Amino acid sequence: MTEIKRDVPLIYLIAGEPSGDQLGARLMAALKAETDGNIRFAGIGGERMSAEGLESLFPISEISVMGLAEVLPHIPNILKRIKQTKDHVLKTKPSALVTIDAPGFSLKVSKGLKGKSIPLVHYVAPSVWAWKPKRAEKISKYLDHLLTLLPFEPLYFEKHGLETTFVGHPVLEGQQLAEVHRDQICAELSLDASAPIMTVLPGSRRGEVSRLGPVFKDTVTELVKTLPNLQCVIPTVKNVRPVIDELTESWPTPVRVIEGVAGKHKAFKCSDVALAASGTVALELAVDHVPTVVAYKVAPVTAFLAKFLLKIKYASLANILLDREVQPELIQEKCNVPNLVAHLSSLFHDKGKREEQINGYLEAVTMLKAGDDMPSTKAAKTVLSIIAKANH
Repeated sequence: MTEIKRDVPLIYLIAGEPSGDQLGARLMAALKAETDGNIRFAGIGGERMSAEGLESLFPISEISVMGLAEVLPHIPNILKRIKQTKDHVLKTKPSALVTIDAPGFSLKVSKGLKGKSIPLVHYVAPSVWAWKPKRAEKISKYLDHLLTLLPFEPLYFEKHGLETTFVGHPVLEGQQLAEVHRDQICAELSLDASAPIMTVLPGSRRGEVSRLGPVFKDTVTELVKTLPNLQCVIPTVKNVRPVIDELTESWPTPVRVIEGVAGKHKAFKCSDVALAASGTVALELAVDHVPTVVAYKVAPVTAFLAKFLLKIKYASLANILLDREVQPELIQEKCNVPNLVAHLSSLFHDKGKREEQINGYLEAVTMLKAGDDMPSTKAAKTVLSIIAKANH
């Protein structure tokens, strides 16, 4: 790799949670590739960004706090870290500041740096199309550029004068196992490739698993009556594994629990059908062409408030993109055993239903692409062009 010179761009990156850390790491790798390594980094990130060469100002865990009850005790430290970060950005004088998601922290830093001659770029648009549309106007007043993951997002910000680039969704850069034969992966996971296999995804947080786990278990219990040789595979993460193990202790069917990103995509490759909590994973299943039923439950008070706050018809991104229900959505009171069993049985037994979903997936995934470049490459090229423009 070309030796780095001191006059090459310094990019200051801020990621405030694990998903942002992954985005940041891919962006760093793409920036290195685009500049033949003639790039420097400073900022805040997690393990993945550290592996790409970032020395984090402080641990990402200090700002990746979610939920009001969890945030309140940490407010004094978060405010201190916002000030420390702003001071550090001014001291390092970067060619650009790129904040990645985590708007509660990163946008407060950006707002405090408006007018300091540093291009302010934010990666991942706040979901103004889903709720709080006035946020689009607010952030447009101090950001210089926004990188969006979804094709319909630029419109919301451009009308307020914010330059916006759709770079594509990172789900397109996930692990792909197309070249590996299904039978081989099934054998690896100790699953019978000739019997029906269902991926079950009750959530990536303990709260989600505790809400969805019991209804998912009862659904499997009913499904086994018509699919006696059904096998279940549950991809999870390390900190949720104990809850999953406890949940599946008395399931009436063989259950394989696996951790990690690679394991998750192996599960998808083996599965005929999936039952998934609403979230990014539903889009990952679409990319991997797994016929899916999406389900979700929140606390009754949250559900009541959501009716007034949310501006969208669907929860699944595939459905939002296509403006029709490709993945059946069973949310709140619809998330019950008879409904889940009916939709899952239909996908297991009706080849036409499965094909209809997969055709919808192909259409939705095409909409997530922003040209020929991978999302991280498009984001890197955009950041470099912003720096070049600022230097002229």
